[in-house]
Amino acid sequence: MKYPNPHADNDALNVLLTAARCDERRGRAQAVADRLAAMATHIGRQGLSGVEAAELLRYEAQRYRDESQELR
Repeated sequence: MKYPNPHADNDALNVLLTAARCDERRGRAQAVADRLAAMATHIGRQGLSGVEAAELLRYEAQRYRDESQELR
């Protein structure tokens, strides 16, 4: 009788998990890049001062912090 190799199953699972993590990271990076580009466009179109742009960035940073807390 032939028994399944648990190491092969673990290796296959690790490959799948690594691929899923990479896909998730790519998606998050793209979302952040899109958001930053939209903010840069907003800053430019509205003619925000450096102080106003900094405030917008602080607001966005807090939004990311809040989102990370929701995921815990």
